[in-house]
Amino acid sequence: MPSTLTGTVALVTGASSGIGAATARRLAEDGASVALVARRKGRLDDLAAEIGKAGGTALVVEADITDRTQAEAAVQHAVEHFGRLDILVNNAGLMLLGPVVGADVDEWERMLAVNVQGLLHTTHAALPHLLKAAEDGPRKVADIVNISSIAGRVAWNGYGVYNLTKFGVNGFTESLRQEVTQRHVRVGVLEPGGVDTELGSHNKPEIQGAMITPFYETTEVLTPDDIAYMVTRPRHASIGELWIMPTDQA
Repeated sequence: MPSTLTGTVALVTGASSGIGAATARRLAEDGASVALVARRKGRLDDLAAEIGKAGGTALVVEADITDRTQAEAAVQHAVEHFGRLDILVNNAGLMLLGPVVGADVDEWERMLAVNVQGLLHTTHAALPHLLKAAEDGPRKVADIVNISSIAGRVAWNGYGVYNLTKFGVNGFTESLRQEVTQRHVRVGVLEPGGVDTELGSHNKPEIQGAMITPFYETTEVLTPDDIAYMVTRPRHASIGELWIMPTDQA
């Protein structure tokens, strides 16, 4: 992406906190109009007001992207409001850790719905508009950025289903990149290790604490702003090039 995004429109899922909120702020600072998509409307309203006060433009779109109809409506609302869509940031995610034996299967299904189905729904809905932007937009290019995880490349005890979702995101990203790269839609993935967000807030420390501790002992913990910088930096990379390594492998 160029350093200035004036005249472009971005849609960010999971925009109510963490990486999503930080990315939306930076996109707006760089001149993009931003559609903020998430379930927590109050937080989105606060973020939109913050962006507006700083001179940016933001649209609040309350939606649960695990529902295909809502995901499609969110994309359509953004396009109708702004007239176009140039950038999609698939950030919405959920991390629920635990062993397979004795697992809460309902939690698995919820995580699969957010991390995989939601990403598929928004990408499918947004892609025709992104292709159009790449064809006749001012930049002649469009971007899809999927926020994945180091868990999409490295497996740990207790991360099984989370690994499943993130390995899937990475494979989908690379396949889609090959499908649309000749049509000037750049598709990339970010695979951070530890990031200080609410992502793991649903985990139960008394159950998952021992599983998480070894990971944080070997991984640099980043901030949402660190990831936002990489999402919006000028050069956009394909899978693997933006992988943030654990410190003991760097």
